[in-house]
Amino acid sequence: FHNPIVKQRADSQVYLHTDGYYYFTGTVPEYDRLELRRAKTLDGLGEPAAGDIKTVWKKHDTGPMGSHIWAPEIHFIDGKWFMYFAAGDAKNVWNIKIYAIENDSANPLEGEWTEKGQVKTNWNDDKQFALDATTFEHKGQRYFAWAERDPAIKTNSNLYIARMDSPTTIVGKGVMISQPEYPWECVKYKVNEGPAVLEKNGKVFMTYSASATDFNYCMGMLTADADADLLDPRSWKKSAEPVMKSDPAVKVFGPGHNSFTTTPDGKWDILVYHARNYADIVGDPLKDPNR
Repeated sequence: FHNPIVKQRADSQVYLHTDGYYYFTGTVPEYDRLELRRAKTLDGLGEPAAGDIKTVWKKHDTGPMGSHIWAPEIHFIDGKWFMYFAAGDAKNVWNIKIYAIENDSANPLEGEWTEKGQVKTNWNDDKQFALDATTFEHKGQRYFAWAERDPAIKTNSNLYIARMDSPTTIVGKGVMISQPEYPWECVKYKVNEGPAVLEKNGKVFMTYSASATDFNYCMGMLTADADADLLDPRSWKKSAEPVMKSDPAVKVFGPGHNSFTTTPDGKWDILVYHARNYADIVGDPLKDPNR
């Protein structure tokens, strides 16, 4: 692979569809739109053909979904395409919630994307925020996993999981399965976010990101047995050390918010993540576009 595969696209997510295309989305540096691209190879995502890259949605000028358009993910569910993303209010930019859009075209770069509104999770007042949603199916049940702040816990965000009864609604409230506790999860900010799921060898693995979004950003991992109750926090065991962190030897700094895909034949799993190739950042890391 030619690393980086795509420049300036944080929170990168790749979805390999049955049509043979890799679909890619991620946070754009302007935080103002949802961009989708596709290619037959991962390397091809860096320079897709003219008809294979498109802005599919733009932020609102006022009100909800008016700022901080972050961490989109695309999924094909029950014959339709869905994109989940985080968005703040135009004025209250940190009033961040999870939203969804839908497209029933065979090719999601065609047709119309329609807004499906907020995917309501545990807390929906202006003082809390939820972001970084992903979804997966396990043993015939679809699940939703995301990061959210609990007003009763002194952390910035924790990880939650819930069953889904539709592509845009969860059953009841989510269950917290991880909160920042180790020192490497609490550098500058107490953060668990960006969950991604891989099922393999009788296990369900959930990677996530921790700490500030500079070179301290790193990836942790939770592991559950495939036969366990995924809604029972006791089913998930947290690795005591990061499974991926900054490595000056290869100039990878702040690796995080990953997704999983495979080679076209499905034989090899591939981890797609964002990072920078330098450690020192001037000013707010969120304003540095080079992940």
